[in-house]
Amino acid sequence: MDASSPDASKTNAFALNALSPLDGRYATKVDRLRPLLSEAGFMRHRVRVEAAWLLALSEAGLAGLSPFSAATRTWLDALVASFDSDDAARIKAIEAVTNHDVKAVEYWLKEGFAAAPSSVAAELRAASEFIHFACTSEDINNTSHGLMLKAARDDVLLPVLRSLHASLVELAHRHAGVAMMSRTHGQTASPTTVGKEFANVASRLGRAIERMAAVEVLAKMNGAVGNYNAHRVAYPDLDWEAFARRVVEHDLGLSFNPYTIQIEPHDWMAELFDAIARANTIVLDLDRDVWGYVSLGYFGQKIEAGEIGSSTMPHKVNPIDFENSEGNLGLANALLRHLSEKLPVSRWQRDLTDSTVLRNVGVAFGYCLVAYESCLKGLAKLELQPERIAADLDDAWEVLAEPVQTVMRRYGVANPYEQLKALTRGTGISKDALQGFIATLAIPAHERDRLLRLTPAAYVGDAARLAARIR
Repeated sequence: MDASSPDASKTNAFALNALSPLDGRYATKVDRLRPLLSEAGFMRHRVRVEAAWLLALSEAGLAGLSPFSAATRTWLDALVASFDSDDAARIKAIEAVTNHDVKAVEYWLKEGFAAAPSSVAAELRAASEFIHFACTSEDINNTSHGLMLKAARDDVLLPVLRSLHASLVELAHRHAGVAMMSRTHGQTASPTTVGKEFANVASRLGRAIERMAAVEVLAKMNGAVGNYNAHRVAYPDLDWEAFARRVVEHDLGLSFNPYTIQIEPHDWMAELFDAIARANTIVLDLDRDVWGYVSLGYFGQKIEAGEIGSSTMPHKVNPIDFENSEGNLGLANALLRHLSEKLPVSRWQRDLTDSTVLRNVGVAFGYCLVAYESCLKGLAKLELQPERIAADLDDAWEVLAEPVQTVMRRYGVANPYEQLKALTRGTGISKDALQGFIATLAIPAHERDRLLRLTPAAYVGDAARLAARIR
């Protein structure tokens, strides 16, 4: 679309006036989530669930409802597949009258049935009152939410997180042997390698991804309070629990929850949102650490033509991608944690507080997606500065106090920790001073020689091996 066209102007005006940055500044970054988690997406999933329930009823041998012909099944499948923004707008118009969103979907389907071509019209008219048969709104909503969240997790969030994990693994392998100063409590500490630091995060994130992917998506279709009350009155001889399980598991691809009140209790959602929040916390921790390493000069950042770091300081290349990621992860986790705490709580058999809260799932997932993409972008711009890293190590010979006192312990030298503490604590020590101390030690000559050859850059233990094996 040309930016000067009227339609483009309207789009730009909407984005500029949006209350949420997800619909404004970040709108294009979350486009993949809109078909799944928007209100129109919710309507489309409701239509799918209503159609699946009706098709299953038509195959159940119920008195008063004949099996659908192939032509009718094809027409109904096409109705679901072709659902678009105009259809969503029509449902919204019906809702303006009914003041009930699920009933509006039912009435929209009945309108479609009434306008169907003559080849299928008779069957559809006969089946019209079996739309939403014995269902409560939550039968349609909870299954729709399950479909929405499963698709958003599997098709959007997990692929981006796996790309982020792959980037961390690649960085771990590339820099596996690059020695780097550690900092515990912000102070110089036993060295590690750059690759090992990325491997640590990759390992954590890999486990978090597995936990996210393993959360079972539950759904129910058991009526007003979870007991098949209306179902059993209308058709007492049908095994309604088996029927509902078949629709949920076979037709919709979700897992069946047989014990519910009017609402599916949302425990699985809490598990999912908690799992996503844990993954987010790991990425946020990465953002802060990399930000710090950029500040120390361990990493530079690839310069993008035309990009400005500061409005007044021309030299600056700020770590804005990691800052953006951190901020958006904070917003995402605030929402996810509220969702996970609130959704499993319902007054008696049903209240509507879950309904309004669930409308914000797309917002939480949107902030996640923006954050993951920002972190990925930041990682791709990193340029290692080995000279700066090496200089930092060479200026911190005090970190060898640990191995020296440990070898002294091995050979029974008295008070090794205390001797090194007096020599190095809070003041640092030069290479010459440390080696002078080592030369006086009453330990085997070959051990003295080994300690004299040791440098901060060589004191990395198994870091390189551990980094190289991460997958």
